[in-house]
Amino acid sequence: MNVSRVDFAELTPQPIAYLGQAAYLQLAIFETLTRAVATAPTTEAKEALSRAAGLSLVKHQALSAEIAKKGKDSGEVMAPYAERIDSYTRVTAGADWYETLVTSYVTSGMLDDFYRSLASGLPADIAARVAGIFSGADGHDLIVGELRNAIAANPRLASRLAMWGRRLVGDTLLIARSALSEQSRPDEARLEPVFTELIAAHTRRMDALGLTA
Repeated sequence: MNVSRVDFAELTPQPIAYLGQAAYLQLAIFETLTRAVATAPTTEAKEALSRAAGLSLVKHQALSAEIAKKGKDSGEVMAPYAERIDSYTRVTAGADWYETLVTSYVTSGMLDDFYRSLASGLPADIAARVAGIFSGADGHDLIVGELRNAIAANPRLASRLAMWGRRLVGDTLLIARSALSEQSRPDEARLEPVFTELIAAHTRRMDALGLTA
């Protein structure tokens, strides 16, 4: 039986719910990268990752500004999602600096793709601005550079980091799934193509590292 593909616009929660979750996730990504800066093995790595962290903070601030335009306080709007996202952050933290970098790369890439697509269901007055936030610089080239250097110096890292990247996919799809509108969630068969696209983009990102997704 053919199953019609669901449109992302059908899945988008109300603007405040969308913005609250998206803003807190960017804050969580910033915090993860900040931890990576603190434990980076070289000053060059610290400098590169601090720039990547700064780009996530810029996204968080831009999303918070959109919340303010709605007359809401960003802290209050993000609060209902903090516990769930903090739990996700703990589960995906990684055992060491290398896994933390893979976490930052994989989760921010998948979630930026997801929220950029989900923005299509927002009201027209903010949809383009929000999509633009997730289409801006992401710092992934900086993270890729550090990971490539690490793998070149220690090729045995590759298999462990590839396995870690595969583990991250499931948890990240779950946190994305939890963001969807409760009122219009379709059945899993119609959702599958949506997440297949996210996984395909993830595979391309892992290819950029020379790792198997």
